[in-house]
Amino acid sequence: MLTKRFDEALVYASETHRSQLRKGAQTPYIAHLLAVSSLTIGHGGDEDQAIAALLHDAAEDQGGEVRLQDIKDRFGVRVGRIVADCTDTMTTPKPSWRTRKENYLLALSTRSDDSLLVSLADKTHNAEAIFHDFRTIGLPIFDRFTGGTAGTLWYYQSLSSAFSALLPGQLAVRLASAVDALNREVSA
Repeated sequence: MLTKRFDEALVYASETHRSQLRKGAQTPYIAHLLAVSSLTIGHGGDEDQAIAALLHDAAEDQGGEVRLQDIKDRFGVRVGRIVADCTDTMTTPKPSWRTRKENYLLALSTRSDDSLLVSLADKTHNAEAIFHDFRTIGLPIFDRFTGGTAGTLWYYQSLSSAFSALLPGQLAVRLASAVDALNREVSA
C-alpha cells in the first residue's frame, strides 16, 4: 500500500518539475514521472521505488547534489540512492552526451535490482514515447535528442540489451519490443 509519504513525494515532484515540459512537446513533465511511477508499481515496486520513480530526474534536472540531499532528508537514504543511481550526471557543465550515456550503461551492472527497476521503467516509458512520436512526426523526432537518430537508437538498443541481461522479465520485454518497433519503423 502507498502511504502519505507517496502523496508528499507526488507534490514534491510536481513542484520541482512544474516549469518543465517533455522534450519537444507541450506535455507537462509530471506526466512522465507519473508514468514511470506507475510502471514501477505495476511491476512489483514498493513505496520507496514508487517515490524514487517520481523523483528520478529531480537531482539531474533540478538542483544536483543539493536536491539529492533534500530528497534523502525528506524521503530516506534508499530513495536517494535509487534517484542517484538513475541519474547520469549531476556535474555542471555536463560531460558530453556520449560519455554520459556510456558511463550510465557501464554503471548498470553495479546497480541493485531496486534501482534497476526504476531505471527500466524510465527507459521503457521514454522508448515508447519516442516510438509513438516517431509514428506521428517521423524522423524529425530525433532532432529533440542530442544523440540524433543514430545515437538515440544505439543508446536504447544498448539499454534494452543490458536490462534483458540484468533484470529479465515482462518490463525488459516491453522495452525490447518498443526498441525493436522503433528500429523497424526507422529502417522502413
